[in-house]
Amino acid sequence: MKEITLGVQAPDIDTGWANPPKLSDLKGDLQEALPYHTERVTAIQTWLDNLHVRNGAKVSKGGTGSKVVPRLIRKQAEWRYPALSEPFLSTEDIFKVSPTTWEDREAARQNQMVLNYQFNNQINKQLFIDKYVRAAVDAGVVLMRPGWCYADEEIEEEVPVFEYVPDERFGQIYEQLLQLRNTSPSQFQTDVPQELQDGLAMSEQAGLPLAPMQVGYGKQKRVKVLKNHPTVTLYRAENVIIDPTCEGDISKASFAIFKFKDSLSGLAKQKLYKNLEYVDVSSASPLSSPDSDTTKGPEAQYNFGFKDNPRKKLDVYEYWGFWDIHGTGEVVSVVVAWVGDTIIRMEENPFPDKQIPLITVAYLPMDDTIYGESDGALLEENQKILGAVTRGMIDLLGKSANSQIGYSKNLFDATNRRKFERGEDYEFNPNVNPEAAIHMHRYPEIPQSALLMAQLQQQEAESLTGVKSYHTGIGAAALGDVAAGIRGALDAASKRELGILRRLAAGVVELGKRIISMNGVFLSDTEVVRITNEEFVEVSRDSLVGNFDIKLNISTAEENNNKAQDLGFMLQTAGSNMDPSMYQLILADIARLKRMPDMAERIENFQPQPNEQQQQLQQLELQKAQLEVAKLQAEIQATIAGASLSEAQAAKLQATVDKMSLDFVEQESGVTQERKRQLVGEQARSQMELVKLKHGLDKETRMLDILANYQNLKSSGRIL
Repeated sequence: MKEITLGVQAPDIDTGWANPPKLSDLKGDLQEALPYHTERVTAIQTWLDNLHVRNGAKVSKGGTGSKVVPRLIRKQAEWRYPALSEPFLSTEDIFKVSPTTWEDREAARQNQMVLNYQFNNQINKQLFIDKYVRAAVDAGVVLMRPGWCYADEEIEEEVPVFEYVPDERFGQIYEQLLQLRNTSPSQFQTDVPQELQDGLAMSEQAGLPLAPMQVGYGKQKRVKVLKNHPTVTLYRAENVIIDPTCEGDISKASFAIFKFKDSLSGLAKQKLYKNLEYVDVSSASPLSSPDSDTTKGPEAQYNFGFKDNPRKKLDVYEYWGFWDIHGTGEVVSVVVAWVGDTIIRMEENPFPDKQIPLITVAYLPMDDTIYGESDGALLEENQKILGAVTRGMIDLLGKSANSQIGYSKNLFDATNRRKFERGEDYEFNPNVNPEAAIHMHRYPEIPQSALLMAQLQQQEAESLTGVKSYHTGIGAAALGDVAAGIRGALDAASKRELGILRRLAAGVVELGKRIISMNGVFLSDTEVVRITNEEFVEVSRDSLVGNFDIKLNISTAEENNNKAQDLGFMLQTAGSNMDPSMYQLILADIARLKRMPDMAERIENFQPQPNEQQQQLQQLELQKAQLEVAKLQAEIQATIAGASLSEAQAAKLQATVDKMSLDFVEQESGVTQERKRQLVGEQARSQMELVKLKHGLDKETRMLDILANYQNLKSSGRIL
């Protein structure tokens, strides 16, 4: 660190802007917003005092009276914390990222993996959610600041120098390394020596295996990334001054000023700040600042403070807002930080969304303000009334002479009095009745009106907040003690709690959107994300860009148990008739609802492996079933053939019967005889025609023979 120069004005930070903001202008915004800020902080401080019973919430009356203050607000808050935090913590991956357009489907899946990995492993989801819920319940408002943490160091190390020569023996080794790189990139990066990683890459480019051969040693410088992940910081209300004209919408705010304590050495480590050597440490300490809260921390409680300048705590103000830095009339998002009268940072907003890095969530919203009310604002009077009644009952009992004994002066003489005090048998004056002369003091009865008043305050507190008490809880006495009344009271309490949970969920969704926008810019080129205990995925930074919708997978333990019971009832109802794959899916859902993601993964991927005997038995059963089917088919074919033969015989028999019937009818009507007569006549005529035809043919044959003889004789010359 440079030597601190006192009494010298710090030079302006070179930004190249035509109209950079002046420190007086920024402090002017701070002073203008302080009255409204102080009013809200005072109200929040009152609620916190009543919650923790401190400062003005304590009873300071003198005398011997009771000073007890019942922690009614604290009791309601303690029951509210787990009801609101458990829905966020009961699910392993709370974010569900959906694409806005079809081009962003793959990017949405990868963003979901990265976002859930960051919340589970880098942000400490358990601690963040607990602080998030407690800040909302206690103060009525949550002020979250998303950011980014990056740290690296340049190291110089002596490394061996390798040359790479062709070697076929490394082909199998590189195949195994390639398989390891595809299945577990993180293990490949950490377990495989760098020379083998380089050899694999060079072999893929050359197309043949190249073996590393060490030729010596050399020194090499490299940058080692120590941290590179998003952060979330929760601020107290007194440390954030917000533009009071934003009308309850932080996106409309023109500025927000964060106030925090740090030292010169701490500021120098962040490498964001300049002009630190010009900071006047004595004038910038919290004790010398008029608006600094000096009632908290070790400085106020134990008068503790560092004496050396590098470690002394300083009040740092960081202004995030919009300013016309170019003089064109259009504002640009900037960040300016100062300590005392020295500006130590001035630049444009480095975040990709160019918004003020602040997310606000109201517990019980109020009109036109980002601040909300806590349950303490509703229960303040009830706690005071209950405290007054409780102190009265305690004083009533505490001031009584309980168990003290008084007796009449003329009851004993000196000797018998000593016997009475020692617990021995004694004699008393016969003129005095011991039952009337001896009096035992006891606690007085507490009036029923006091007990009734205390009970009324408890019931009023429950009805105001909707928080169920430990013993009886929210009842329905005012509704008639019927089932409908009880259900109505419980529904009212659950709806009240659900409304608060929705507002808290909206804040976490907005935080997820901010982190997604930063991941696309600040992440490393590749990020290895663990999906399960044994599965890793390598995600590229360029693949995280797109438009997405973010939802939260939150549910209460009671809701998960009810779903698991319903699924178990489905399994019992279906029994052995359910398909094994469907049975497996339902078991996986039950395991996931019971917060056993590893078991659910194993159930979904489980494939039963039967032994050899079972496989042989299954084959024999299959052959048996096939033979039975073949036998059944043969029997069906035989039955069909028999049925066809029976049909043919029946048709033949029917034709015979029909013919006999027809013959009988024709015989009776003379048709048969007429047909026989006609048949005989036709046969006689046919025979006569045949005889005539034969006679004519014989005649023509004789004539042809005569003509043939004539031609022969003429040709021989016998006839002229």
